[in-house]
Amino acid sequence: MALSISTVFILILSVSLSAHSAATHHDFSIVGYAVHDLTCINNLIRLFESWMERHGKSYQSTEEKLHRFEVFRDNLEHIDETNKKVKNYWLGLNEFADITHEEYKKKYLGLNAGMPKSGKASEFTYRDVVNLPKSVDWRKKGAVTPVKNQGSCGSCWAFSTVAAVEGINQLVTGNLTSLSEQELIDCDTTYNNGCNGGLMDYAYAFIVSNGGLRKEEDYPYLMEESTCEDTKDLAELVTIDGYHDIPENDEQSLLKALANQPVSVAIEASGRDFQFYSGGVFDGHCGTEVDHGVAAVGYGSTKGMDYIMVKNSWGPKWGEKGYIRMKRNTGKPEGLCGINKMPSYPTKNK
Repeated sequence: MALSISTVFILILSVSLSAHSAATHHDFSIVGYAVHDLTCINNLIRLFESWMERHGKSYQSTEEKLHRFEVFRDNLEHIDETNKKVKNYWLGLNEFADITHEEYKKKYLGLNAGMPKSGKASEFTYRDVVNLPKSVDWRKKGAVTPVKNQGSCGSCWAFSTVAAVEGINQLVTGNLTSLSEQELIDCDTTYNNGCNGGLMDYAYAFIVSNGGLRKEEDYPYLMEESTCEDTKDLAELVTIDGYHDIPENDEQSLLKALANQPVSVAIEASGRDFQFYSGGVFDGHCGTEVDHGVAAVGYGSTKGMDYIMVKNSWGPKWGEKGYIRMKRNTGKPEGLCGINKMPSYPTKNK
């Protein structure tokens, strides 16, 4: 007779978690666990099983499941300890809770920041913008498609590019059209490297030279590299005229552009708090070695904290329904997690 996994855990894991006395100040629905879940092994196993069910997880062997349980337990301890210390944001048990921090960094980022940029910052078109609005949210203005999911393919650069192109296309034409990241992954291979990383500037250049980008429905996402489908004569393409880099390490210039359209930005997302970010205005520890491409889709303030609204590409279960609010006005030129280091945007004439 096969032993239940709970029994196996109890037999193998003779050392249970030490009880945590301090309560987290966030409720279960936000962070995905309750304080008593950390107090004994049975509660922890039940939490793991329910988390597996919620995220559709299964493992090929008992050994693998035991390993993932240990990783889950370690991550939960980090989440709980962090939630006791931080005030402005909180962490939660998301779908990354059974992977190690090293696995997360290897699978879910994908920006090649070492490649030289090429978007002519001298041509920054919003230099003379004055009187910025207090807040902007391009989602409310209909210029942002639903949150997408790059999966474990390092294609963030393609999602960042596409989000900005979808935005300017909607602002110029009035049509919000979901565009194809897969076409960039498969066909934009001169400098960019598919699931092994890329840079938004080169993706913009490809769209210009390619005569446009196909719709998502015509060239759907596969979460892996495939052969370039050269059938663009049969498909409707969305075009851009060019692209510009925003002056580096200049938050005011970033806000000027962002007041006018969604913008591609690069951030350092390799921190453990970023992995489990669940809500609030993120002001946690991160460096400025940018490794992840995302899209800035607005800015605002809450409770005296200024933030930039960022659309990620890890699906709607991560963060605030797929978004993160990142603190701005940090006093550092690079901005939080290097967000001011290499922003760029596409241009499209009427």
